[in-house]
Amino acid sequence: MIDYLLNHRLQWGKPDTLSLLPSTLDKQPAVTSENSQPVPYSTPEYFKADIPFDSELICIIQNDWPYSVPPEIEHTLIWSRVPVFHPDIIHPSIDARVQQDGLCGFTGSTDTIESLPSLESCLPALADWGITMGKLIRSPKGSDEKEAMVQAAGREVREFVQRRWRENQWETAWFVNPPRLQSIPGLAHIHVFARKKTPEEEAAWGS
Repeated sequence: MIDYLLNHRLQWGKPDTLSLLPSTLDKQPAVTSENSQPVPYSTPEYFKADIPFDSELICIIQNDWPYSVPPEIEHTLIWSRVPVFHPDIIHPSIDARVQQDGLCGFTGSTDTIESLPSLESCLPALADWGITMGKLIRSPKGSDEKEAMVQAAGREVREFVQRRWRENQWETAWFVNPPRLQSIPGLAHIHVFARKKTPEEEAAWGS
């Protein structure tokens, strides 16, 4: 699996032409140059919001094994040759939490946290897998200062997602697994679940 990803599936800096699940955003012509691209000499220390979409540092593809989500939801992976987690953006006081929980966020939504269904109300859908509140591993909510630090740690990813999936057109949920859960050690990737808004929602955005 690792060899397949590294030597074939991940076409660094190129459009995803291998997926059978194309994205609405993929309108670029295919690139046919060789896949063995070296990491550019001058690279950022960690994943940055302004990395170009066609940078050789990243590979944006549709998930070949998408989760069980509605058909109108696109499940995209952003593979990165530079780390997402880095000491420069993760304060030591929240490092243990990030190492356990990873990072996550939402863009393009007009819903408030309070208006969303509770976690408890959603768990019955996972009953066949034996998922219960008691089996979930999650950190308790921290102080306002700690919560702000967690948001700051995810800022680069969040702003990249906002660039790629413009908030007036898309609603997204994204997350980054902590390093201990990465498919390929040392090679980070970001999950993005994106829903294209209806014309009515686009017209109402910002009004």
